[in-house]
Amino acid sequence: MKPASSSPYASKEMKMTVLKFTLGVAAALAFAMPCCAADVFVIANKGLGIAGADIRDVFVGDKQVDGGTKIVPIDNTAAQKDFLEKVIKVDASKYASIWAKKGFRDGLNPPAVKSGDAEVIATVKSTPGAIGYVGNKPPEDVKLIQKY
Repeated sequence: MKPASSSPYASKEMKMTVLKFTLGVAAALAFAMPCCAADVFVIANKGLGIAGADIRDVFVGDKQVDGGTKIVPIDNTAAQKDFLEKVIKVDASKYASIWAKKGFRDGLNPPAVKSGDAEVIATVKSTPGAIGYVGNKPPEDVKLIQKY
């Protein structure tokens, strides 16, 4: 009599068990991922009158002035992936493409890029017309426009 481990059925059964386990873990991760995305807070300089409905237009270059004030959008490297997915509804490649076209057609520059929340907050506070986004709840000395 052969040992169970050398049986062709045992190895097939083991493969199926491993496959089922792997698929179960993959499914669990797929459902868990969207719930774990970070919040995104869009903030502006206190003097800017931008509304939540204007945010996408500002960050794709379609809205450049608000009540006579030049709008200065600020990108945040640390929160950009979540911002693009939740707010702009494009990936980083498409976002770069949008700005490449805007630069070529309209001569516009893409938003300035800051490395994290602290830099974005400092720039928004000190720059009239600035609007940016952060991954953590912002301080009260900037205007919170929208939380995603």
